[in-house]
Amino acid sequence: MSFFNVFDISASAMKAQSVRLNTTASNLANADSISSSIDQTYRARKPVFEAELNKASQAQVESAQVKVAGIVESDAPLRKEYYPEHPMANEEGYIFKPNVNVIEEMADMMSASRSYQANVQVTEAAKQMLNSTLNLGKS
Repeated sequence: MSFFNVFDISASAMKAQSVRLNTTASNLANADSISSSIDQTYRARKPVFEAELNKASQAQVESAQVKVAGIVESDAPLRKEYYPEHPMANEEGYIFKPNVNVIEEMADMMSASRSYQANVQVTEAAKQMLNSTLNLGKS
């Protein structure tokens, strides 16, 4: 495995965690949105990560990058509230709120942030090791 693969792997992980942070931000931004129908109500979204194992096994390396395979909508039930005075209420008096759990989203945000920071530290450590190796030749 090339030493430079560390940078590629960390970069792929940082990109994936960035998508995770953006998705979480979108969920939090829409947590209090209201709709008059189930079809128009925002649904929480989650990224799906996938290791690029096929590529890694073909190159016969021990490590694999991560990629975002897609973003899926949560199938958790929407919140339905009886609120006939609300201007967005349907003909039965119900409004619909997203299935976003703010506490879970905050925990996911902290986890993604820490994972991103860990990969930044891996990149910094690899950079320092590479610089140290280059400085050995100068002495």
